[in-house]
Amino acid sequence: MPTRGVIYVHSSPPAVCPHVEWAIGRVLETPVDLHWTAQAAAPSSWRTDHVWMAEAGTGAELASALHQWPMLRFEITEDPSPGVDGERIMFVPGRGMYRAATSANGDLMVAEDRIRALVATTTDAEALRHGLSKLLGAEWDNELEPYRFAGDDSGQHWLSQVS
Repeated sequence: MPTRGVIYVHSSPPAVCPHVEWAIGRVLETPVDLHWTAQAAAPSSWRTDHVWMAEAGTGAELASALHQWPMLRFEITEDPSPGVDGERIMFVPGRGMYRAATSANGDLMVAEDRIRALVATTTDAEALRHGLSKLLGAEWDNELEPYRFAGDDSGQHWLSQVS
């Protein structure tokens, strides 16, 4: 059963943009023509997003195809489907890939064994806070946040313009 997701390429050098389109199209088995806009958070970089529909597991395939360009910043979400958890994948240059399962409402889910291992190996509250932050991908979130809404065309401010 197909699922849907979104690819967010938060920053890409202009010369790499056609290669990103080709890689996404190869995974989705259909040509894609992405609408690229300037990325205000990284001068001389471009950003785009693309909603996709394909088989469960496609998000991981897309991430694998895109991570071959280590200068990209990207995020991929995959909605849950019957019998399959959703997923969120983030990639940041120099930090690498972060991957976590997501619930039906989009919250990150951390496996019980990972939490148990963290609790068993931490010695104080600060170490526990740091470990939980790492399990939740906070470092990736913090690095991507300036790129998420840093475009003039992001459309994220429309509510503030309602009178």
